[in-house]
This record gives sequence, C-alpha cells and structure tokens, in this order.
Amino acid sequence: MVLMFVKAFIVGGIICVIGQLLIDLTKLTPAKILVLFVCLGVLLGAVGVYQPLVDFAGAGATVPLTGFGNALAKGVKEAIQKDGFLGVITGGLNACSAGITVAMISALVVALVCKPKDKS
Repeated sequence: MVLMFVKAFIVGGIICVIGQLLIDLTKLTPAKILVLFVCLGVLLGAVGVYQPLVDFAGAGATVPLTGFGNALAKGVKEAIQKDGFLGVITGGLNACSAGITVAMISALVVALVCKPKDKS
C-alpha cells in the first residue's frame, strides 16, 4: 500500500514539475499551460499511451489535468462504440460530469464564503 502512495506521489509530482518548469522557463500563461495539459491528456489517452501510466500510478496520473483529458478521451471512445457518431459529442461530458459538477459546486461555495475582488 505504501508503494502505491509513493508511485502516485512521484508521477503526480513529475507532472507538476513539468507544469512549473513551463511556467518558469517559457512565456506561456497558466491558462495556456492548463489547456496544453488537458489536450496532452486527450492525445495520450486517444492513442492508448496514458492508460498504462494510470494503471501504474493511480491517482498520481488521474488527478492532474492530464488525467482529465484522458478521461475525456476514454469517455468519447466508449460512447462512440455504444452510440456511434453521437458519442463524439456526448461521451466526454458523460465521463467527466461528476468532476465538472464538483468543480462548479466548490467554486460556488468559495465565492459565497469569501469576498471576491476584481484584480487591480
């Protein structure tokens, strides 16, 4: 069990280090890096490269943004097999609806509890 946590920590940490290096060493904005990671997860998931990483690292590979992209790709693949071409539109949202809902509810709670301000 400890080995599982260590693998998740190392893989998740490497993904985060790559993101931090992109922030520090390039002129990419955090929003562009976010989109890059999600698209990279979709691409790696679509070609079947990301699933072995998920099998090895568990939450260390599914929690970062690349894992969200992988879940989108996996959902689209499954929905296409089940529903045909309509699965291209519905598959990703069905696969990630729980995560999207949690993110929206969390943002709402934070906005109600804290006093948001405009950037100056």
